[in-house]
Amino acid sequence: MPNVCTTCGLPKEACTCDKIGEEKIHVSSQNRSYNKVVTVIKGIEKGKHNIEEIASYLKKNLACGGTVKNDQIELQGKHKSSVKNILTNRGFSPDSIKVK
Repeated sequence: MPNVCTTCGLPKEACTCDKIGEEKIHVSSQNRSYNKVVTVIKGIEKGKHNIEEIASYLKKNLACGGTVKNDQIELQGKHKSSVKNILTNRGFSPDSIKVK
C-alpha cells in the first residue's frame, strides 16, 4: 500500500505528518477543587488542527470526560503518561510533546 502514510495510516493526500512537529505541546496536570485532577494539554495550534476533534479522540481513547477552553484541552483525571502515546499515534512528533 504505497499510497498510505506509515505513521498515521491516512492516505498520503490527507496526511499531515510532515507538517506536524514545529509546535511544542505541553502536557501537565492540575489539582482542582475537591481533590479533582485535570490533565491539561497546551500548544496545539488551532489554525493547523481541529482541537475539538483531537479532544474527542483523546476522550474516547482514555474513557474520560473533558473540554476545550482557551485553546487548550482539559481531560478529567490523571492521564499524563497516556496522552503522549495517543498523540504520537495520531501523528504528532514525540519530540514536540513535553510531559511535566
